[in-house]
Amino acid sequence: MGLTTLEPTATVDDVCAVIERDGGVIVRDMAGSALIDRVLAELDPYLMASKKGQDRFTGFETTRTNRLLGRSRSCGDLVMHPLFLETSERVLQPHEGIQIGGTQGIRVGPGSAAQSLHRDDGGRGPRAHPGPDSELTIIYAGTDFTEENGATWVIPGSHKWDDQRKPSRSEAVQAVMPKGSALMWLGSVYHGAGENRTADEFRIGLLFLYMVGYLRQEENQYLSVPLEMVKQYPERLQRLLGYSLYGRFTGYIDWMEDPHQYLLEH
Repeated sequence: MGLTTLEPTATVDDVCAVIERDGGVIVRDMAGSALIDRVLAELDPYLMASKKGQDRFTGFETTRTNRLLGRSRSCGDLVMHPLFLETSERVLQPHEGIQIGGTQGIRVGPGSAAQSLHRDDGGRGPRAHPGPDSELTIIYAGTDFTEENGATWVIPGSHKWDDQRKPSRSEAVQAVMPKGSALMWLGSVYHGAGENRTADEFRIGLLFLYMVGYLRQEENQYLSVPLEMVKQYPERLQRLLGYSLYGRFTGYIDWMEDPHQYLLEH
């Protein structure tokens, strides 16, 4: 079974239907080249300065740049893309709220080995599979994702597997897609970066993660995004960064005080 690719005109219903069935979906030209180019121009100094990974999983020829929302104002347009945001809100229901769990610019260099197939949600504490999903991730193609430069491997349907079943590379397919397109997948789906077999081609992905509001963020957004930059973002994004209550009691400043109000006053 391959990955389904939807057109940029796809609705939230279309995307959710494929994710429910397969655990992941590609949306062609979701962001467009112009926005991607603007983001990459803003991030370029940080992408070039990031250190390579120190083990096979992080990639000896791969760099990972975090704090994207604190370094690129245009990244707000990627994380707040209506199709991604509204899909995340629906997929992660019936929880009372979602938050931005992490951001990462991934630059996979020539000679980078394939990453082991893994689930993302295991890093947030013990979880039983199959079960309610706690996160949804998107990676925008900053460059074309090809078989040769290591397009992400995904095992469609693996979100329905139990914890005893182990992944096999023979079950995985590559998320081949042009620049500006995007791959969305559930935290319970087995996936991993592919091997970059090219001589001089870097594969760049821009990754954003939504997760349920009661979990601790993977990337600490309070320290990652300077307060003066947080205040430049729209209220919805401020709340998604964590300046909000989850339910009635989680995240308050003084008793029951909405932290967004505190943000406005300081």
